[in-house]
Amino acid sequence: MRVAPRVHFGFGARAQLPTLIGGRRVLAVVDPFLLGSPFLEPLRDARVYSDITPELPVGTLDAAGETARAYAPEVIVAIGGGSALDAAKLIALLVTHDGPLSRYYGENLVPGPVVPVIAMPTTAGTGSEVTPVAVISDPDRELKVGISSPYLVPAVAIVDPELTMGAPATVTAYAGIDALVHAAESFTARRLDLDWSAPLPVFTGRNALTEPLSLRAAAHLGPWLPVAVHDPADRRARQEVAKGSLLAGMAFGSTGTHLCHALQYPIGALTKTPHGLGTGLLLPHVLRAIPDKERVAAFGEALGTDDTIGRIVEINRAIGVPASLSEIGVRRSQLPRIADLALGSTRLLAIAPVTPTRDLLLEILSDAF
Repeated sequence: MRVAPRVHFGFGARAQLPTLIGGRRVLAVVDPFLLGSPFLEPLRDARVYSDITPELPVGTLDAAGETARAYAPEVIVAIGGGSALDAAKLIALLVTHDGPLSRYYGENLVPGPVVPVIAMPTTAGTGSEVTPVAVISDPDRELKVGISSPYLVPAVAIVDPELTMGAPATVTAYAGIDALVHAAESFTARRLDLDWSAPLPVFTGRNALTEPLSLRAAAHLGPWLPVAVHDPADRRARQEVAKGSLLAGMAFGSTGTHLCHALQYPIGALTKTPHGLGTGLLLPHVLRAIPDKERVAAFGEALGTDDTIGRIVEINRAIGVPASLSEIGVRRSQLPRIADLALGSTRLLAIAPVTPTRDLLLEILSDAF
């Protein structure tokens, strides 16, 4: 089990920030829309970096890392969505270790600890505040690239549902359904036989410590995500969805994710649609392809239903997730190319609970089409 050493959850938890900073030299990495927000008042003496773009182009982060190294922060505070949190992790890496970031693409290539990160999410979905991975885009590559290392897990996660209250409905929907995908894929991940005498992979498959977190996450997200989307001022709904997202992040930060994510990376690159839209759209079709029906049913029980796939379809419909790949602009002729690109996500496919052949991926894509 890998998780942030300290996790604070609840309305008002952000009040812990000054104590956690403790007089250290701070670099604040924040979403640009937060500039001028009262949420940043505890950071008035910090250096602020806000050049956050959703795709996180690697060149901008390499440059930000050089600037940050010259500033020599003792702690980095990240406030924003998943992109801001991922940017902070990678800037922390570059403050401590030589760039460029391309040296660290893949797993377990970060050589040691990085500047500590305090992560405060303003969306409920990515779980980046407790996970060991950051995702960026590289113009030399067709798909997004991940950098994964236990050293990238933030030192502190502060999850204050108050910070999510202003999120637009589409952001709430797509982030929230991605959190449900994290819960489902961590719960249905393959069990891996680990070689304890060798360095462990970053993602180690389903285990007894993560299973209850996955199910608890589903129990929070299932009933409350549609409420948060349609009544964004509902504080109970915001709390439940934020809690579900956090628990799902704690689960998949150890287990990893699998087929929804492997397929979504090429779909997202092709259609320029939000990540959570794609993973949520794919989830019913991926679950349908999993042979362990008892496990799929157990996940449904956590959602409060005896029809797991039907309930997820209902949630998707209720929050505005498209029902098919054709609706987001994918053509049937493109499905083989998507499958071929997804086969390159070997880290994700290794955790799938079914042998991820090209034929299986095409079957899932055809079903989703």
